[in-house]
Amino acid sequence: MSETRPPLPPFTRETAIQKVRGAEDGWNSCNPERVSRVYTPDSQWRNRAEFINGRPEIVAFLTRKWAKELDYRLIKELWAFTDNRIAVRFAYEWHDDSGNWFRSYGNENWEFAEDGLMQRRYACINDLPIRESERKFHWDRSGPRPADHPGLSELGL
Repeated sequence: MSETRPPLPPFTRETAIQKVRGAEDGWNSCNPERVSRVYTPDSQWRNRAEFINGRPEIVAFLTRKWAKELDYRLIKELWAFTDNRIAVRFAYEWHDDSGNWFRSYGNENWEFAEDGLMQRRYACINDLPIRESERKFHWDRSGPRPADHPGLSELGL
């Protein structure tokens, strides 16, 4: 039986927003296995200067990422969409093991297979050091961003 991950392409504005929020919720789980299941088994990524191919490499990458990026909280926002592609902008906040805080900003381009699994992900990311008092992403780490927590546009990001 083949995997599917609704909503499926071609996307409407509503289904593209659902896809973006689903990705945000998944990444905020900081669970590499869970996140990897929304990608095709042979998915191709470029994340910063790292090239990642397939679910095992995705799991290894995310495991390293979340071991370094502590108290990770992410917000994604739809930028544009077409038939089977979605562009998002995002920001996430985290700190390293020395307590230095960062807000990382970026853009992602996504391409989906007919089954709704992501087959390509290209991410460009920049890190901005911030003081803990400058943090804007405040919610309980045990779950996704609450529906009433402001998004990027509402936060002026």
